[in-house]
Amino acid sequence: MNKIIMMLMTFLCLFLSIQASTLQAPSNDPFYTPPAKFENKKPGTILKFRILPTSSLPSISNENLKAIYQFLYRTNDGLGKPTASVTTLLVPTNADPTKLISYQASEDSASKDCAPSYIYQQELNPGPIPIPSPEPFLLDDLLSRGYYLNMADYEGLQAMFAVGLMAGHAVLDSIRAVLNSGNLTQLHPDATVQMLGYSAGAHATGWAAQLQSSYASELKIIGAAMGGTPVDVNATINAVNGGPFASLIPSGILGMMHQYDDLADYVDQIILPDKKQEFLEAQSMCSQDILDKYAFQDIFSYFSRPDFLADPVAIKAISNNIMGKMGAPRFPLFMFHAIHDEIVPIAPAMDLYNSWCADTSTSIQFVADELSEHFILTVTGTANAINFLVDQFNNKTAPPGCTYRTTVTSALDDDALPFTVRLILYELETLLGYLPVSNNTFLNNRKR
Repeated sequence: MNKIIMMLMTFLCLFLSIQASTLQAPSNDPFYTPPAKFENKKPGTILKFRILPTSSLPSISNENLKAIYQFLYRTNDGLGKPTASVTTLLVPTNADPTKLISYQASEDSASKDCAPSYIYQQELNPGPIPIPSPEPFLLDDLLSRGYYLNMADYEGLQAMFAVGLMAGHAVLDSIRAVLNSGNLTQLHPDATVQMLGYSAGAHATGWAAQLQSSYASELKIIGAAMGGTPVDVNATINAVNGGPFASLIPSGILGMMHQYDDLADYVDQIILPDKKQEFLEAQSMCSQDILDKYAFQDIFSYFSRPDFLADPVAIKAISNNIMGKMGAPRFPLFMFHAIHDEIVPIAPAMDLYNSWCADTSTSIQFVADELSEHFILTVTGTANAINFLVDQFNNKTAPPGCTYRTTVTSALDDDALPFTVRLILYELETLLGYLPVSNNTFLNNRKR
């Protein structure tokens, strides 16, 4: 009976996806509204689902993409209260239903309309420096290997950017949800899982990693890779204020205000009246727009006291979101970071590494890159992360213990070089505009 109901719902979703004529933002899309009494469901319960045409993700090659599903699922916010979020599951054409990667995209916004489930249905814009996003290449490569890809809106329905527990819960519950979708997606309920994320995506990955043993111990997570990891919000705030990436400050503060009422009240009391509207505009903007608006501004000047982060309310909110206080991950971890990262200083990431490695059962490989900066490392450091995940799936399990090494550039590491060359060629072809990304003959015909 359940299979019959699932089949009928599938046909209905297919019909509705064909009938849909416009793409709706999450703030206007009823799919993002949880049903009544959803709070009574277990975390990870699927509340709604829909099927998207494979053409819905224009930046990703259709060659390796068989199907796209989206699920509204039950999770918990950063205070442990019931909430919901949406995750997107990509099914490859040569699918291995025993292997799943949860990929946490880098979402640096406090707007619910910047959620990956919505943004990925648009052409991905180039980043804040003239390097096209490597994500389409990365996702296509993972799909070509037969891995199912899970991409959660880990900020939740209220866009709680920088709230670690929200992100960790949402990632783990999204994995639970897709593992419960087998009747529809053919993904095995006991599939082995790995996680991957960079920058804000690494923040979500790291929080999920440290929460897994206490929050979702039943999940068979065998590894994770994360780079440019924001461990301490305060470190990033001090690094970017007055610079080109100052927008991370209003986004981060607003994201935490969406979670903590006392912080919202405090900020409302100290923000200058003539700056309030401009500050709040950050919660309705994504990506390049928000970067352009706040670039090179002194965000501290928006407040009546320049040391506004020294107040006990702010200290508590920031302290609650420092990664690493919940114990080391119980599975191997690969970390990579630019030594001269201008956005996410390496020192807190090293502190996290040393803290977790104090547990002798921990397995962490840390690579520090000398030449790259934050955005360049998304290109130069990706190959090592992918190779780590592939080895884990192929039972080349990382040894126990922790290892740290520095490299001039991760791009030239022996095992990374072939992948890096293909990625750089893709970047150049995309940047020069020889062919549209969605119809890229190099992307579709390259040897793997």
